[in-house]
Amino acid sequence: MAKPSLVPRAVFLALALSLSPPLHAASDAEVAEIREQLRQLRESYEARLQALEQRLKDAESTKAKEAAAAPAAAAAPLAAAVPASSSASGIAAFNPAISAVLQGRYANLSQDPEKFTIAGFAPGGEIGPGRRGFSLSESELAIFASVDHLFAGNLIVSLTPENTVSVEEAYGVYTAAPYGLVPKFGRFFSGLGYMNEQHQHAWDFIDAPLAYQAFLGGQYANDGLQVKWVAPIDQFLEFGAEVGNGDSFPGSARNKNGVGSGVIYAHTGGDIGASHSWRAGLSYLQTRAQDRDYSQVDLAGKDAQVGFSGKSRVAIADFVWKYAPNGNAQNTNFKLQAEYFWRRESGDFIYDVDGALGLTNTSAYTSRQTGWYLQGVYQFMPYWRVGARYDRLDPGHVDYGTNAAYLDSPAFHPERYALMADYTPSEFSRVRLQWGQSKTLAGVTDNQLFLQYILTLGAHGAHKF
Repeated sequence: MAKPSLVPRAVFLALALSLSPPLHAASDAEVAEIREQLRQLRESYEARLQALEQRLKDAESTKAKEAAAAPAAAAAPLAAAVPASSSASGIAAFNPAISAVLQGRYANLSQDPEKFTIAGFAPGGEIGPGRRGFSLSESELAIFASVDHLFAGNLIVSLTPENTVSVEEAYGVYTAAPYGLVPKFGRFFSGLGYMNEQHQHAWDFIDAPLAYQAFLGGQYANDGLQVKWVAPIDQFLEFGAEVGNGDSFPGSARNKNGVGSGVIYAHTGGDIGASHSWRAGLSYLQTRAQDRDYSQVDLAGKDAQVGFSGKSRVAIADFVWKYAPNGNAQNTNFKLQAEYFWRRESGDFIYDVDGALGLTNTSAYTSRQTGWYLQGVYQFMPYWRVGARYDRLDPGHVDYGTNAAYLDSPAFHPERYALMADYTPSEFSRVRLQWGQSKTLAGVTDNQLFLQYILTLGAHGAHKF
């Protein structure tokens, strides 16, 4: 666009001169007046010229913006199909995503925790209430990232109060499998049951139920391969299978090739209206123990070293129901959770393994034992929850064979009561107070009081249902 011509300026000047008297007749005052008129005309014209030039620039700028917006509008449908990136606090904000969970507690126990045992059940794994007084609890350092277009990886390192470091989980996930399959390989918490796959800081109580301690040594981990499949239907329906080395209790490490343990499970669930949701499942574990040795009091009242070698089978039925008014769990919600365990073991049982009593004997052995727990947690206002849990174990039927001459079949039913209240000001922190009575030995009651804190640092993924 061309700038306005200078011709109007000359026209205005000529017009001004024609309207004024001849210069030779003009006085000094008239000359001053003419000059003032010329100055005003010049300033007026310059102002109009600048206004036109500014309009031209604005028009050109608007046209450029519209041209730039057109490709973005064309790409909008494609962008909508791609999941939006999470906020800076989300698990995908970094590559890798790094987080830490810090835990500590105070424990007041009326019984010596070093003497903890569950009468009638073989000890294994990490069981018991832990030490008295102030202490760190297990802390975690987690690193997660997408490796490439085919794999993702997760590493969770456990830092124990005893200043030891262990690999809690270290697995890869193949993300390009067909038909909705999700293969996982490495070390991972098994998907059997409901609580087993959850990390301890996500539990609703400070410790695992007695059934988990008695039948799985607290929590069952696998070194091996897992495959899950979720059906492409409206109702949640999941199937899973695992094979592993079988080192974790109730199995034990064995120097052999091949598969040491197998796990299968199925979970289903869904919504009932806008306020209710549920999940139920069945799981089955088969593994094998070799020289699983421990100490047991015999009929003579002596601590005898005993050992078991054979098959161990564990079945679990789990159920969870959640209530949140109109699906909004922000203010109030309720969660009911229960699991039932059944275990059968068969093989060889050795009495006086180390020969300290001079009565070493090997005999056939079978046992069928059960256990369960029921717990409820109610959030009665934002940030605040209360909960109650009851645990019970049934020693069932134990056949020691010829070792019955030295060992008595258990008849005591271990049980425990627990109440808790916790305060959760955000998804990154929680403070919990828990009181309980534990009766895992006949005639012995352990009154327990715990105060716990949980702090989460960095990016951390959402917990499962």
